[in-house]
Amino acid sequence: MEHDELSVLPPEVRSYQGRTAGIATRVAANTIDGLLVAVALLSAYGGYVALRLVLSPRSFHAPDHSVIWVALMFLGWVEIYLTLSWWVGGRTIGDRVMGLQVVVRGGQPLGFLRAFARAVLCVIFPIGLLWCVVDPSRRSVQDLALRTSVVYNWLPRGSGRHWRDAGPLV
Repeated sequence: MEHDELSVLPPEVRSYQGRTAGIATRVAANTIDGLLVAVALLSAYGGYVALRLVLSPRSFHAPDHSVIWVALMFLGWVEIYLTLSWWVGGRTIGDRVMGLQVVVRGGQPLGFLRAFARAVLCVIFPIGLLWCVVDPSRRSVQDLALRTSVVYNWLPRGSGRHWRDAGPLV
């Protein structure tokens, strides 16, 4: 890491920059992301219902959806959200809040297929995250399967960072 890049970070976090994130930080980021997707879906659904009410008030009735349909819709949108976030910026909003980034070996960003595969694994096997508690390099089942890592990164994208200089990555 260049000294100028690290100087923008608070002294308390400089030693963590580029190191693999632990379970608490990752769960917090995932919780933020899940809440964001849920709020977005509820808002979209509320807008849809309101539009139906405005367009046809006399024949309006609230849509009745099964729990399975709602769960599948939520998981589908989580999949899209995670894939696009990791592919475009290497991080979700929750990751950004917690100072995390998903990378492949050498600190490179995820390509579309790897981001998609990682999102699928995270959606269908979320308990795989717990493996980072016992893994010495703090990697989840998803990380091990796809050779990714979740690292601390508070620097903006495109800052010219060099992960190899920041300590062990994977």
